Amino acid sequence: MQIRHKPDFAAIADALASEDLPHLQAMGRRERRAAQTRVRLFRCALQLFAERGFPNVTVEDITDAADVGKGTFFNYFESKDDVLGVVAEIQLGKVREALERAEAGKRPVRSVIQHLFQRIAEEPARSPELARALISSFLASERIRQHMDGNMSEGRRMAARIVELGQQRGEIDLGLKKEQVALLLQRSFLGTLLLWSLRGEPKLQSSVEETFQHFWRAIAASG
Repeated sequence: MQIRHKPDFAAIADALASEDLPHLQAMGRRERRAAQTRVRLFRCALQLFAERGFPNVTVEDITDAADVGKGTFFNYFESKDDVLGVVAEIQLGKVREALERAEAGKRPVRSVIQHLFQRIAEEPARSPELARALISSFLASERIRQHMDGNMSEGRRMAARIVELGQQRGEIDLGLKKEQVALLLQRSFLGTLLLWSLRGEPKLQSSVEETFQHFWRAIAASG
């Protein structure tokens, strides 16, 4: 019986921004190779999803692109659906980071939320095709939808806490319900992502920044 290893989401998130994986050098050789293989499978899968669409990509396509055996894939993921779970976990981790910054109190909540908008745009901003693939893939099956719903709910909970901190510090309108503001944040970002994915112009980061500015004006405390 094969042992399935859960993906190291933190390592994968770091690796997305670093091709040479310097943060893995402190690991032992076996652990480093395993982390590198997970990252390679993840990257190849995302590229194929962007090029062909999620339903048209098989596990064998992913392993061929990553130049590993098909059995290797199942050492790290139970199915291709679980590759998308990595994206969801990475995005959730960014919300968690934002909450930690807000709780630390060293930056205005406005700055924390503005940075969060840009951070969660990083993966889909690689290309409109990838953004469309991710959007459609998250709706591809009941299993994925349930996984995404759970992650979105957790993300809203953490975002509501950030809003609450902003209200306590006089930055956000006290008359607003924190849960509704958190939901508006998600709707604002996802709507921006969807519209951008249709044409890809201007850059997603520019569209996200414009959305943030309107969002903040809607929730900011007066005076």
